[in-house]
Amino acid sequence: MPAELPSTQKGRRTRERIVSAAAQLVAERGAAAVSLDDIGALAPASRSQLYHYFEDRDDLIRAAVNATSDAVLGAQHQLLGHIDSWAGLERWMDAMVEMQVHRQARGGCPIGSLAGQLAERDPLARAALAEALGRWEQEITAGLESLKHAGVLHADADISDLAKATMALIQGGLLLTQVRRDPLELRSSLDAALTLLRAQAG
Repeated sequence: MPAELPSTQKGRRTRERIVSAAAQLVAERGAAAVSLDDIGALAPASRSQLYHYFEDRDDLIRAAVNATSDAVLGAQHQLLGHIDSWAGLERWMDAMVEMQVHRQARGGCPIGSLAGQLAERDPLARAALAEALGRWEQEITAGLESLKHAGVLHADADISDLAKATMALIQGGLLLTQVRRDPLELRSSLDAALTLLRAQAG
């Protein structure tokens, strides 16, 4: 069972520092290559502190998963929250491509990368990752619902299916971008998503 969240502000800051260090190392090295000693050295935090805030290494890695997911979704929240036109939709898509250009097409989707590392070995981590992808899909759904209410998408458009298809294209595009080191792979996937959506224009 995961350790309880600290009740004091100092404790919360310490825990956040440890989680931030874990998330950074996992992003750089992969979850399997990160030890508690590595996290403690970067945080910095003693072994006793790590075990005070987390039940074990897996508990800490799952906290890093949640922090990574929050960061990914937080980076898109403002743009996703203002999709009420084709221009708004394209701004969100352009921002995702620009992020890959800035990162030189490295890392892929942080959530998807963690899924590849953890989903088959840690059921709780898999559940956390599924929840994160679900939240992402819900944000896309909300944006597409806004387009529907504005009359941009047809009144009969199946928003749930469109959101799932858009999510799948994003993940596929991010994977191809990562392995081919080419942000245009994501651009092509997003263009395909845009074509799919425009076919449902109101």
